[in-house]
Amino acid sequence: MILAAGFLAGLAVAVGGVLLARRLFPAAVTGEAALPDWTMLRAAVNHDDIAIAVTDRAGRLVCANDLFATWMGGFVTPPGLPLEGRGPDLLKNAGRAAWRDGEGVADDVAIGALRMRAQVTRTGQAEDYLVWRFSALERIDLATEIVRHLDGPAGRTLGQAGVMTALVNAEGRLRVANQAFLLRALGEGETAQYTGRDVAAMLRLDDSGSLYFAREGDRATPVRMLQIPLVPADSNGPMLLAMLDEEMGPADRGTAQAYVETLLSLLPFGLAMVDRDGRFLYMNRAFIRAAGVAEGKTPRYPGDIVVGEDKGALADMIRRHSSGQQVGGDLSIRLAAQSDEPVSIRVVGVRGLGEAAVLLSLKDSSEESRLKRQVAQASKMQAVGQLAGGVAHDFNNILTAVLGSCDLMLMRHTPGDSDYDDIQQIRSNANRAASLTRQLLAFSRQQTLRPQILQLPDVISEVSHLLKRLISDTIQLSVHHGRGLGAVRADPGQLEQVIVNLAVNARDAMPGGGTLTIDTYPVSAAEARLLGNDIMPPADYSALKVSDTGTGIPADVLPKIFEPFFTTKDVGKGTGLGLSTVYGIIKQSSGFIFADSNPGKGTSFTIYLPVHRADGDAPVVPVPPVKPKKSQWGTGTILLVEDEDMVRAVAERALTRAGYTVVTASQGEEGLERFAQMEKVDLIISDVVMPTMDGPAMVRALRAKRPDLPVLFMSGYAEEQLRHSIDIDDVAFLPKPFSVAQLAEATSVALDEAARRASHDG
Repeated sequence: MILAAGFLAGLAVAVGGVLLARRLFPAAVTGEAALPDWTMLRAAVNHDDIAIAVTDRAGRLVCANDLFATWMGGFVTPPGLPLEGRGPDLLKNAGRAAWRDGEGVADDVAIGALRMRAQVTRTGQAEDYLVWRFSALERIDLATEIVRHLDGPAGRTLGQAGVMTALVNAEGRLRVANQAFLLRALGEGETAQYTGRDVAAMLRLDDSGSLYFAREGDRATPVRMLQIPLVPADSNGPMLLAMLDEEMGPADRGTAQAYVETLLSLLPFGLAMVDRDGRFLYMNRAFIRAAGVAEGKTPRYPGDIVVGEDKGALADMIRRHSSGQQVGGDLSIRLAAQSDEPVSIRVVGVRGLGEAAVLLSLKDSSEESRLKRQVAQASKMQAVGQLAGGVAHDFNNILTAVLGSCDLMLMRHTPGDSDYDDIQQIRSNANRAASLTRQLLAFSRQQTLRPQILQLPDVISEVSHLLKRLISDTIQLSVHHGRGLGAVRADPGQLEQVIVNLAVNARDAMPGGGTLTIDTYPVSAAEARLLGNDIMPPADYSALKVSDTGTGIPADVLPKIFEPFFTTKDVGKGTGLGLSTVYGIIKQSSGFIFADSNPGKGTSFTIYLPVHRADGDAPVVPVPPVKPKKSQWGTGTILLVEDEDMVRAVAERALTRAGYTVVTASQGEEGLERFAQMEKVDLIISDVVMPTMDGPAMVRALRAKRPDLPVLFMSGYAEEQLRHSIDIDDVAFLPKPFSVAQLAEATSVALDEAARRASHDG
């Protein structure tokens, strides 16, 4: 009845506010609008259960009540409120609906723990205002309510009754406490800044098992403590502690042990109590988690949590320290749940804790170990990636010269010539080497990607004909596409290479035949969160899964499959770059890839690519049609700047043969000198990385004299890697290695693009 009455009262006030708003927007008098009294409207809409704001058609905040400012953290203009998740979009859509239809609703928006329903109404004499109403949904956060009450009159009332109360978080640190608790635990001058302090340090137990506040010393009054969990007992959450002065004398042994267990449960590190017979009496949650104890399988003895080789050493150490001497020692052991890494366990003898004779301390180092492995792996991959990029650059310069020389020689030889086949063989091997350098760049995530907005089924459809030729007749290809797949942003050519590499690996794993299955399906943010993967943030993904029914991957090999040059194939049958290339392409496309294998039953690789969200829900952009090749002949004067003699010589011969006048320079400063001596320059073709003065620095100096100068950069490094140094507008890029035909075509395209820009500017 009280809630209903409050709701009706709030509704009546809100309706009254709307009516008053309408009165404050009268029709224009003698051509001028009367000035509304916003202070009167603000006083009318000011109540405790509905947050209200008014905005005009220009999007300005003209009025809001105090509750709106409290909930929103100030007088913020809707819909730009500090909402969580999809709240801003929902509120924006509600505002648009209100302008269009007169009313809009956002059912569930949140700021922190506060969940609200937003109702937006168009109003005013000319209907040029929006009234935004926010009402709290009935979702009670017990911990938040306790914080509010303990810090107010309820906490003072409990203190007057002699009840000392505190709310602690899962790590045993104070969130809030009443003054009675703070004065006993901290003293008069320490109660101002208490949030986050360790509760266990404020309490102590004597030899008889009585509980005291540590700061009160020997003349302290014993207290009795009650613990009230705010979440299920098996969950890790906040706890309410209530303490009363002990009037019944010292606590018995059972109560003392209960106090000890309560204190141990509050500590953030793993602790366990062991009796004189070497049996567990108690383990806190941190110890269970650190020891990797499975749910429902509580061990009886400490030796049950370690590997067989360490059982004797741990038992001997516990026996030595159970005599009652308060000394301790450390022992390196291997846990049965994670036997690959040793951990340190501390054994301490204790007295005065009832049946407990030994305390075991175990640090949960699983997360630390995992982070160390990830950092080591990332560092190794980065180092090898940098090496791979440098090697690829040098190889690309060599291959450019080899391919160019072969092309020039082929122009002088015809099929049937005795040298023609040899030249073709050299060229074919050079192309194979160029493919290897592209794999190196892909692994090191330095390749040049041409991302497009596309759908995964379209990519698989394009590559499926090739897959049928790659796999043998004994392997069946099965493709399944899920509904509701979102578009992704990736390079279609590189994505096809990923699918082909995975399919070839699957084929090799099924020498006797089997089934190769390719699935695509959507993964929502909620489903991604349920996967429980730390490195993949919750978001909407389009998933691509490639599975086989082959021999599978052994468990000891699975963590290494994405490492460069790691292969299980025979010598000469694999470079070890296939899966590392796949990994590099997916990571460079902002995606994630995971492998799962069951030896003897098959392997599956699952790729998650984030769904592309375009402004205004832009449609998927189809792959543009292939443009006809440009002519390899042209006219004009070109300044060619290249520090590698063999590359410069081949490029000069190729361009001269194509009809261009070519002036060469071996580095940037010489290029500036040659440019100053030339009467006319139609195009600059320059390497990027050169000694003394690099290509971009030279081009900036030339563009200062001639802003419209056309430029074509070429480099053995990938454009992605050089993007920070090539911060110059209107330049083309040609990756090495390139053929004579590719150089001539790129030159023609650059000149045509410069002519188009000149005519457009003119």
